[in-house]
Amino acid sequence: QEKKIFAVQGPYPIIRRLLRARGWVERKLPRTGRQLEQHCADQNKQRLHTGPSNGGGRQREEEEQCDEDPNGIHDLMSYLARNQLPNFIWTNFLEAIDCQLLQEDSMVNHYARVDAFTTKEGLCLSLQNLPWIEQADPNTFFPRCYRLGTMDDREAFIEDFRLTAARSLLKLALEEAGDRPVRTEQVPNSNNGAGWHRSHISHPKHSTARPGSPLYPELVEEALEVCKQHLGVLQHEDIDRSTPSPCRTCIDWDCFLQQYYRVAHEGAGLVLTTQQRKQCQDLLQSLAEKLPQLDMEGKLNVWILKPGAESQGRGITCMTRLEEMLQLAWSCTAPSVQVGRWVVQKYVERLLTVFGTKFDIRQWFVVTDWNPLTVWFYRDCYLRFCSRPFSLHHMERARHLCNVSVQKWYKTSPDQDPRVPPDKIWSNKQFQEYLAQLGQADAWHEVLVPGMKAAILNTLHSARDRVRFRKGSFELYGADFVVGEDCQPWLLEINSCPTMSPSSAVTRRLCANVQRDTLCLVLDRKDNPTCSTGAFELIYKE
Repeated sequence: QEKKIFAVQGPYPIIRRLLRARGWVERKLPRTGRQLEQHCADQNKQRLHTGPSNGGGRQREEEEQCDEDPNGIHDLMSYLARNQLPNFIWTNFLEAIDCQLLQEDSMVNHYARVDAFTTKEGLCLSLQNLPWIEQADPNTFFPRCYRLGTMDDREAFIEDFRLTAARSLLKLALEEAGDRPVRTEQVPNSNNGAGWHRSHISHPKHSTARPGSPLYPELVEEALEVCKQHLGVLQHEDIDRSTPSPCRTCIDWDCFLQQYYRVAHEGAGLVLTTQQRKQCQDLLQSLAEKLPQLDMEGKLNVWILKPGAESQGRGITCMTRLEEMLQLAWSCTAPSVQVGRWVVQKYVERLLTVFGTKFDIRQWFVVTDWNPLTVWFYRDCYLRFCSRPFSLHHMERARHLCNVSVQKWYKTSPDQDPRVPPDKIWSNKQFQEYLAQLGQADAWHEVLVPGMKAAILNTLHSARDRVRFRKGSFELYGADFVVGEDCQPWLLEINSCPTMSPSSAVTRRLCANVQRDTLCLVLDRKDNPTCSTGAFELIYKE
């Protein structure tokens, strides 16, 4: 009569315990057929996440304790409710629930068709459309991203990679000329008779070219010309005339990229004139006013290739060469990835690191309604660390993918700073203390949090027309961000089923808290609009 019958599918002992404490009765779902398959998948996900040595036994023990029923009262009530439809359902995935269990007023912790922003392909497409929906530029919070399975996106990526290589070459030229002593010598047969400055840079790297051999000024001149044309396009100087794309000029791009690889990755030197140095500086400054990602994109042209619909870091790899990326995307070497179902995204090269180690931020938020759009932001979050020091000259997953399900397979390397936490997890409070030590005490509240909120809201606006919502439902999401050197957050992805399996003392506390506060938000607040919503903060309601 009170409509307090619930069903839980998946490893959520805390949700079950909290609902029972509220006087709710569980209708236990049979583990047969599709639901048995889902249960097995949940258990495998649990093992993948916790790993062989970081607390899986404790998690199972906690589940058993949560399911203890010394008086048998919960089992008895569940038996009496066996033929009743649940009023509240908490599940891993909406597809795992038999639609016959849903009543018109049932509360479910998922919406349909959220793949518009919770898959890598969907997020890429939705944010490409953002400027048509909102007065917002996704390039200010979402690294450039392309779906390699569509011809238009694939061609746009190729052009972007080439333009980024040209900009990166100018940065490398300035770095060589400005950061190191330059030995000037006369280069014979120069076109204008002026003396060329030849700057040498020494990299202890394997090189097919002679590391000290110079690449003559024509390479820098080509990069300058490409960037000038691109700047003209950005300034809309091509509106009244048929200006070709900067990447469709007479430059031999295959040759240019091979020369760029020699400079960026094989230690070859550059030759440039004093005049070219000035041109590089002026051109990059002008491009920075038009390209929000010019600073964060770095100079090595690193991109990250991701299967479009996978999770937990499966199949993700960092790459620096265009031909290798295109080949991998069409070779379908990763299991369960359809040919062409890849996205490629610009890697944030200029990252803020902690003790020389890359990290990302898992940030929760809840949508309680799509019409009107109503969004709650969780004030607590946590950081996930890699197990090896950050380096752009080594592309191992252990240095670049912060997912717990990836890092659990790697031991901490001997050259890792001992101040990195052994369980590779920090709370946001610990991170704020670290920022204060850097002299950036205000960065969390003035830059990071506002940036994360804006990125989340812009993403939801971009995808809302594709989501199928139902009144009374809600969904808890986990957004992943990396942080640039300037403390600006960059959105990587949004997860529709963020793990609640603790991998550390920090996540054990925070995951329990966010589940508790979510129930306060969606259940208690219905009966008492003034009740506490814990760490949830209403950040948007139309």
